[in-house]
Amino acid sequence: MYKPLADEIRPRSLEDVVGQKHILGPNGLLRRIVESGQIPNMIFYGPSGTGKTTVARIIAERTNRSLRKLNATTAGIADIKRIIDELDTLLAPGGVLLYLDEIQYFNKKQQQSLLEFIEDGRITLIASTTENPYFCVFNAILSRSTVFEFKPVSAREAERAALRAVEIMNSRREQPLTLEDGVSARIAAACGGDVRKAVNAVELLFSAAGDRQVLTLEDAVAVSQRSAMRYDRDGDEHFDVLSALMKSLRGSDPDAAMHYLARLLEAGDLIGACRRILCSASEDIGLAYPQAVPIVKACVDSALQLGLPEARLPLAEACLLLATAPKSNTGCVAIDRAIADIRAGHSGPIPRELQNVHADGTGFEREQGYKYPHSYPHRWVRQQYLPDELKDARYYEYGDNKTEQAARRYWEEIKK
Repeated sequence: MYKPLADEIRPRSLEDVVGQKHILGPNGLLRRIVESGQIPNMIFYGPSGTGKTTVARIIAERTNRSLRKLNATTAGIADIKRIIDELDTLLAPGGVLLYLDEIQYFNKKQQQSLLEFIEDGRITLIASTTENPYFCVFNAILSRSTVFEFKPVSAREAERAALRAVEIMNSRREQPLTLEDGVSARIAAACGGDVRKAVNAVELLFSAAGDRQVLTLEDAVAVSQRSAMRYDRDGDEHFDVLSALMKSLRGSDPDAAMHYLARLLEAGDLIGACRRILCSASEDIGLAYPQAVPIVKACVDSALQLGLPEARLPLAEACLLLATAPKSNTGCVAIDRAIADIRAGHSGPIPRELQNVHADGTGFEREQGYKYPHSYPHRWVRQQYLPDELKDARYYEYGDNKTEQAARRYWEEIKK
């Protein structure tokens, strides 16, 4: 029966686990917990291929409890009840260590069905998830568990796993294959921190080798050309890349902006990129360079009409313009301050002078009295526009850029 190389190469001890030194190193908290033998309820959070399942299996081998495994994508309440029925029987005299993979796919009822048995210690839960547990795991489970974050594996560590995979595959052959220079490094760099991808790439290269005696760099590039992409439109990575793009634009780093735009476009997320670029033009550049809004809008319209791959050209121009443009968030701050007052209940009646003229007539103490600014010098006249309750409120403060400072000087001269 075929057994994937990724399963065969799976480490059997913490020393052999690739990466995760921050929690599994000599002084790592998780390592010390495992070595103590007192295993608490835990949630392993991180991308695929970073060792979550491997570490859970190692922990299971070091405990006296019966190991039960469930994958939340296929398991249901019946599977949970079956495990619960085993408690306090000869099948599980010391309790159960339950490894629940992809816990984010369990609904609230399914997760809560475990609570009673987690609390009294008959079930020790080790759950894994690729999604942020603080969003997808219910508070009752979170409050009884310790969260450990698994990070993408570095290229250097992934290359160790790739070379180990090569060693195992060669052991199955009468005549071992050799590697061209750069093959293992290419696989490691292209796996995107996912060790399973690196190992699978090695297995695929051996399968495609045929009568050849050498694993070529050309084949390694072909196997791994898009494997470094980590992207799930419904997951954390989607929002992480979008956030990184906008923060790079805000931070005036054109190179980083190009990198994250490229990741979005390679994943085919044209709409997500366009929305963030449009938002940045108003939120981060704003009044420092007001022309950015129509320019970026024109670029986005062109991109949507062109479609990929040509859409990359106007979007690249838009990103470079925004990243190198002067910045001002005064508009964003001003409207957020005003909204905060409204939500806090600060409003009051609109000044009589500003009300619609239909309100003039019987029953009002005075006529409207609105002063038409265009009838006065410089098109301005002193007049109260805010409600009485907020007449001294200041939401907008001029930014320190050339455009807003010019406006400030203009109005200070007039209003003095």
